[in-house]
Amino acid sequence: MMILRRILLLMFLGLAVSILPAADVSAQENSLKPGVNKPYDNPNVERTAKSYERETRDVVQKRDEIVAACQLAPGMKVADIGAGTGLFTRPFAVKVKPGGTVYAVDITKPFVEHIEKTCRQQGIDNVKGVVCTPTSVELPPKSIDRAFICDTYHHFEFPYKMLASIRKAMRPGGRLIIVDYKKEKGVSPNWVFGHVRADKKMVIKEVTDAGFKLIDEVDLMKAQYVLRFQKGS
Repeated sequence: MMILRRILLLMFLGLAVSILPAADVSAQENSLKPGVNKPYDNPNVERTAKSYERETRDVVQKRDEIVAACQLAPGMKVADIGAGTGLFTRPFAVKVKPGGTVYAVDITKPFVEHIEKTCRQQGIDNVKGVVCTPTSVELPPKSIDRAFICDTYHHFEFPYKMLASIRKAMRPGGRLIIVDYKKEKGVSPNWVFGHVRADKKMVIKEVTDAGFKLIDEVDLMKAQYVLRFQKGS
């Protein structure tokens, strides 16, 4: 009888694993995009800033509208995850004054240092730099009202762990805004198909599986989407 129970238990566990999507089983331990962040190990920050903040970029042209879609208010705590050179960090900092804080979160320490330096130069005193890891945003539990991820979700090597980390850092009712590239024939540039791992449908699935509820999509750009989620209970 004991042997039979063990056999049944092993059969059940095997079935439980087999019915999960492959990504769900392996993503927690294995990178889904190995080497994607290698170019940022030792970046030329000044050159990168010029590239990230060039006027021809869609998110630069639509920056004001994207900031508005985040629905920020004075006193809020905001995490700009994958902050890069601070394109959105700086306007966020203005929106949450007085009393608010923006955490400039990035895996690349030179980028975080650049943001801190430029904020000091511009008299912005409510930005805190945070160097994150591939699996964690490195923020305290229930410390943020908004999490913003622009052109960075496709750089998450461990999306499930990162989303769990974001959710843990978010206060009840907090919101997550994701801006990233569409992966659609006839819409997306050719380079997107080799560089961007997940299309919009997959991103929505991964985020909702992580405990967020999709609120809506804000239609601002042809080649990129803006998704707004809320932390579930």
